[in-house]
Amino acid sequence: MLRAGNARYAGGKMLRQEYAVQRQQTAEGQYPYAIVLSCIDSRVIPEVIFDTGIGELFVARIAGNIINRDILGSMEYACAVTGSKGIVVLGHTSCGAVKGAVEGVVLGNLTGALRPLQLAVAAAKKEEREDPSPDKKTFIDRVARHNVEITLNDVRGQSTLLREMEERGEIIIAGAMYDHVTGKVSWM
Repeated sequence: MLRAGNARYAGGKMLRQEYAVQRQQTAEGQYPYAIVLSCIDSRVIPEVIFDTGIGELFVARIAGNIINRDILGSMEYACAVTGSKGIVVLGHTSCGAVKGAVEGVVLGNLTGALRPLQLAVAAAKKEEREDPSPDKKTFIDRVARHNVEITLNDVRGQSTLLREMEERGEIIIAGAMYDHVTGKVSWM
């Protein structure tokens, strides 16, 4: 469903959402089929890029799409309580949080928030030694991709509940990257 929705979005053929109808249909409860963890970037709106309506997705947003206990608890709620079948960790190209981590930005609470991204920076630097990127943008996008991979590992490693649900085939945990230029989501 997410793949089809993104194909519609990227192709400029989005569904006409009937928000008034959807609001009435979901007034008594919600049963989203997936939860998406994405960055706070204003250009990355999961409900839009996956062409969904009211009640279809849970969305957690945090700079750099990193994981913490609150977001893990939200994912557990989504899957174990409401029956969501998918978890998507969605990174994106030209990520400002990643750029801040690469450049070592020091700014109030943001400094601590960017700390988890340093593992992705280190992984990208190692990859850079083996296969140099042509420019800084490409390097930042590499860091963003590594960050998605690390976040996926953290979800599985820090939530026994979600890991076991995935092992039993009850849910799918997947990573993806959104491209600002094309509007397309590539799955990892």
